[in-house]
Amino acid sequence: MEKQVKALSLLSGGLDSQLAVCVLREQGIHVEGITFSSPFFGPEKGTAAARALGIKQHIIDFTEDILEQVQHPAHGLGGAMNPCIDCHAVMIRRAGELMEKLGFDFIATGEVLAQRPMSQNKQSLGVVARCSKYEDLLVRPLSAPLLPPTKPIREGWLDVEKLPRFSGRNRTPQIQLAEHFGLKDYPAPAGGCLLTEERFGKKLRDLLEHEGLDTDRTNVWLLSIGRHLRLSDRVKIIVGSCKAENELLREKARPEDLRIVCPDQPGPLTIAPADIDEEALQLACAISARYAKKSKPGPVRARISGPDGSRELFVEPLSPDDVQPYFIA
Repeated sequence: MEKQVKALSLLSGGLDSQLAVCVLREQGIHVEGITFSSPFFGPEKGTAAARALGIKQHIIDFTEDILEQVQHPAHGLGGAMNPCIDCHAVMIRRAGELMEKLGFDFIATGEVLAQRPMSQNKQSLGVVARCSKYEDLLVRPLSAPLLPPTKPIREGWLDVEKLPRFSGRNRTPQIQLAEHFGLKDYPAPAGGCLLTEERFGKKLRDLLEHEGLDTDRTNVWLLSIGRHLRLSDRVKIIVGSCKAENELLREKARPEDLRIVCPDQPGPLTIAPADIDEEALQLACAISARYAKKSKPGPVRARISGPDGSRELFVEPLSPDDVQPYFIA
């Protein structure tokens, strides 16, 4: 009996990544999924897709990889802080390393030629493949007939004539193919990566310019939680915007950070750095009071808690117009 060919396919959980798995399996390939996780994109959609497809999933922590690319993007950034070309190349490289470790034969992705004008044009796909160091073992099965043949196609592991010829942004062919494979539960097309969002990009850029990255990456994980306000070059505060965010801030903030609440009325939890000066602390309390549900006019009681105990201040809530200049995004 001939040995069954095995492929690792990048599985974000989107429709294209699921279709790539399906068309490979249709040709008798054993496929397992590889999903990457970081503060900017999680593995949840990939996990749901792997479960629905009935395939094994490998989840790779991509935090250090993506932070390196954000700070030193060899091929530049997109409209926000997204180093898409470098990111895709390193993902394929990491997949290739796992492929070798597991004894698989090639790597696949759900990329579609010209679907994204900057990162998926023919030139960019070529750059990604070359930089990944696994160029000849990479297949993009949804557009393979339109791309240079790599080893899995030259060796006949895949019949290229039976693969789709998808190109461009029209998703009707993908939807039709999804119906053919019985795929019904898939997310709407969207970036799925916080780095592509302009507002999030501003918060990340501000962090890199002022605090840098801490060793445990707490300040990176906190970027997606709450309102971020810059009070000075040294002081940034995070103000929860709902009960769920307050709980996340309690859970994820550093033990040494100060916690500010207004105990007399419902409102946010505000996180401030332990070395905040008194003037900035007064301002942080006034901003926190602005978002508390004030029941009567006059000063609001703010409680500041930290490793050394707690204290209270009475502050006048800042007006919305006065708060606005401090917002990072």
